[in-house]
Amino acid sequence: MQHAVGAPLPPPHGPGIGHVGRPYQAQHPGHPGPPPIPPPPPAPQPPAHGQAPPPGQAPQPPAPGQVPAPGWSGTGPTPPAGEATGRTGHIQLPPGGPVPLPAPPAEAGTGGATLAVLLIGPAGAGKTTVAKLWAARRRVPTAHVSLDDVREWVRSGFADPQAGWNDHSEAQYRLARRTCGFAARNFLANGISCILDDAVFPDRPVVGLGGWKRHVGPGLLPVVLLPGLEVVLERNAERSGNRRLSDEEVARIHGRMAGWYGSGLPIIDNSTYDVETTARVLDDVLARSIASPPAW
Repeated sequence: MQHAVGAPLPPPHGPGIGHVGRPYQAQHPGHPGPPPIPPPPPAPQPPAHGQAPPPGQAPQPPAPGQVPAPGWSGTGPTPPAGEATGRTGHIQLPPGGPVPLPAPPAEAGTGGATLAVLLIGPAGAGKTTVAKLWAARRRVPTAHVSLDDVREWVRSGFADPQAGWNDHSEAQYRLARRTCGFAARNFLANGISCILDDAVFPDRPVVGLGGWKRHVGPGLLPVVLLPGLEVVLERNAERSGNRRLSDEEVARIHGRMAGWYGSGLPIIDNSTYDVETTARVLDDVLARSIASPPAW
């Protein structure tokens, strides 16, 4: 096909392609041209703070620098600051603070009261067995924490008091007591009672009641479990491992525990009680302690 000299050549790739800057009508005389481009729609305005967006409009996230209120999941309007929606199922756990004194129960025994108990007694008094049963028989959530169990969490480098009480064993005891106190506070902060057991001596302030009171709080209810020496020796003989002490050591500890008499703390002589009876007596003693807390 021949073209006249001076006539414009057709575009190499079809009309309108490769001819940037030439108007569409100039390439096709008589063509009406493309339809006019409508102006862009106005940008949607975000709804007022705390209001739902209009139908068909997606929720707007918080503006840059604006912190969304707790509970906002990004799928709805931003709630006002400080107001949670409560739709995520998240429960804010309260911090574990000092344990206050519980309110007196409205029924026999401790009933449904949430309380922290410290069961004191020498090795062989049965405090761990009684504490476990008392916690298991309550009709409200109750946990049991034994200081001896927590101390034995240290497997390598365990400072066995039977080898002699020194700075190393005392440091591990303090650490175990702080751990037990932290656990008790957190159990109670979540509505779960807690009973702890420990062989606390009345003549040793370093490992005495003062430390427990600092770590748990003034609402801690101490009770002493102190059967006769013959009973303690018999129960100790049934033990094994590092929980079993020599008869001389058991007698020495039992004699020091006798210092709790006259201290004002409630004392249970469970020499003739079985475990279930002792647990019931413990519950009655605790009910009286709630109504009239001991001075300690």
